[in-house]
Amino acid sequence: MADFYQNGEITTLHRLTHQPLDEMERELTEYVEKHPIGLILPSLYSELSGPALSNILDELQHADYISHIIIGLDRADEEEFRHAQDFFSRLPQRTHLLWQDGPRLRSLDDELCERDLSPPEPGKGRNVWYCLGYALAIEELAAVGLHDCDIVTYKRDLPARLFYPLVHPNSSFEYAKGYYARVNLNKLGGRVTRLFVTPLIRALRMMVGSLEYLEFMDSFRYPLSGEFAMSMDLASQVRIPSDWGLEVGLLSEVYRNISRHQICQVDIADQYDHKHQDLSAQDREGGLAKMSRDIAKSFYRKLATEGIQMNQAFFRSLKAAYLRKALDMVEMYYHDATINNLSFNRHAEEEAIEVFQQSIVEAGQAFLDNPLEAPFIANWKRILSAMPDFSERLFQAVEADSQN
Repeated sequence: MADFYQNGEITTLHRLTHQPLDEMERELTEYVEKHPIGLILPSLYSELSGPALSNILDELQHADYISHIIIGLDRADEEEFRHAQDFFSRLPQRTHLLWQDGPRLRSLDDELCERDLSPPEPGKGRNVWYCLGYALAIEELAAVGLHDCDIVTYKRDLPARLFYPLVHPNSSFEYAKGYYARVNLNKLGGRVTRLFVTPLIRALRMMVGSLEYLEFMDSFRYPLSGEFAMSMDLASQVRIPSDWGLEVGLLSEVYRNISRHQICQVDIADQYDHKHQDLSAQDREGGLAKMSRDIAKSFYRKLATEGIQMNQAFFRSLKAAYLRKALDMVEMYYHDATINNLSFNRHAEEEAIEVFQQSIVEAGQAFLDNPLEAPFIANWKRILSAMPDFSERLFQAVEADSQN
């Protein structure tokens, strides 16, 4: 049973009762009759043979309130794309498969490159960005949601609870962020959030003082969750980060574009488990080492726009402040795990903190070396201002791929 505590300035929608799913889905079907919604699934081709995606499709077959499902397919050749078409064909919703590596979408990307508007690097950010652009071309959509394709504990109440705050007729929310408890295999999960993002935010608050942006970020129970939903108007305004800082960077964009009263976080799952990244203590260019470095850079770039001055001395002090906060949180999690009879490996927790501590300094040096770095992809309002017919041509390219 969840608590009902409202922490911070973001409305938290808890799971206080177990409302029958069919009741919620009946309400959703009624609410979206005049305002259809779409779901984005960014997927690597390799995930088609993974342990999660087939079950996700089985669950979504019964989510009748979702009108359109948009799949961004990465790292697939033509034969694999055709296989993916068959794989996703079981979905009863109007399904749109974006072949990100296909010649038609690559040709459109080349046009963006000529205007310096193309996503700067491949990855999830680029995939999500193109899917959002395609969703905007489906003019009937009122809102769009997104979740990953590697959720092995997926149940269809996840999208239902994610969309509900946006489509309820008495709601004014424009953005909903999913959260959940990461407890699996009798231990605490969510290392990057627990041991890096939260203590980093609190160390920054200690160093720079009261700052509305940091208070906003500290209000989220799971800022790195990959599940969110937003209105189409907001989708046209936000810039999407192209690196591992996607979730933090997107929250920063939401902070910049809409009122706090239009944002909520919602408990979307009793259980949640997905593909785990390696710590990568030895390989700083992969796994959680790179992820944490990109996340730290995302925070630094945002703080710079808030007028915070940073130098090497700042980052050295931040490293020490972070370490103290992180070790204090390890002690908290130890006692939380103990009372819940969960296993707890203090050595592994502190080993992760050592990797994350190094990321703080590396990200700081990277920021100082290139303070004007802008990994954000241009928002779709800018794209359509520069190339008014681009969205329509993207839509046509995807349709042409589906028919060949």
